[in-house]
Amino acid sequence: MKMVNAIIKPFKLDDVREAISEIGVEGLTVSEVKGFGRQKGHTELYRGAEYQVDFLPKVKLEIAVNDDVVERLVKAITESAHTGKIGDGKIFVYDLQQAVRIRTGEQDVEAI
Repeated sequence: MKMVNAIIKPFKLDDVREAISEIGVEGLTVSEVKGFGRQKGHTELYRGAEYQVDFLPKVKLEIAVNDDVVERLVKAITESAHTGKIGDGKIFVYDLQQAVRIRTGEQDVEAI
């Protein structure tokens, strides 16, 4: 099993959700987060005052999947979240040692 974390632009969330549903991924967790990478933030103007925005709003997706789905999932996220502009995001994949569905006690692949 793998855990896939993706950090994307907020307006791409619906596109990504549709794309991963099409490949059969049934569940994900979404968190609103803030951060920066090479994008480094930007300057905004509010009521005539200029101020620096260091942390930009992003959406973090957490998706637990079976090993055989990972490549298709990464491709679906990459294609649906892509704008070609700086700040499109990142995808991280790491091993998931155990999963348990609390309601039924199912474990590992059956739990996801």
